[in-house]
Amino acid sequence: MRTALAAILLSALPFQEAPPREAGPFRAPDLVELVTVDPSIRLDVRYATPNNLAGRAVYNEARAFLQRPAAEALVRAHRALKSRGYGILVFDGYRPWRVTKLFWDVTPPEKREFVADPAKGSKHNRGCAADLSLYELTTGREVEMPSAYDEMSERAYPDYTGGTAAARKRRDLLRVTLEREGFTVEPNEWWHFNYRDWAAYPILDIPFSEIDTLAKRSPEKREP
Repeated sequence: MRTALAAILLSALPFQEAPPREAGPFRAPDLVELVTVDPSIRLDVRYATPNNLAGRAVYNEARAFLQRPAAEALVRAHRALKSRGYGILVFDGYRPWRVTKLFWDVTPPEKREFVADPAKGSKHNRGCAADLSLYELTTGREVEMPSAYDEMSERAYPDYTGGTAAARKRRDLLRVTLEREGFTVEPNEWWHFNYRDWAAYPILDIPFSEIDTLAKRSPEKREP
């Protein structure tokens, strides 16, 4: 039976549209839920609410997943930040391809540098990208950064020199910590980090509710 999420996403697209085909081979996807690896990672899954660039919820569950190696690397970064008084706040991880297509369709052409081209797929679709910020361990509150999450302006650039020195320092701390664990920041989004093995995984288009059965339908495993 089609899930509620699948129905929402299918309604936004012509039936014939589908993710791009890739030759592979790829590693078998092994998506894990971040809070099951470390419950102290905090979530603020905006795409499960109307508070996002689409103006409506595009997920029916506020959950975040990554491929296992990326999830384990993220947890190491999260724990390393503890000594600085911070933890990792996750906005998004694995993203079904149809959500990427929807974001492309609702974004004005002049702002599309901030969204992935569905014709190529996104590293989020592969389960190897995460949208992140920091929260204060003492208060649990999200910290101030040079821009808001998903803000489509120059303030979102990782090398933006405006804003407060404190906000830039926190942004740079997040970046340095993630880079030590094999992530790289997206050139125009301080919050978007890609794991080094992203090309080893296929573009996926399944809702969160079907992730537990993914292993039974995964493509051939790609050797490291």
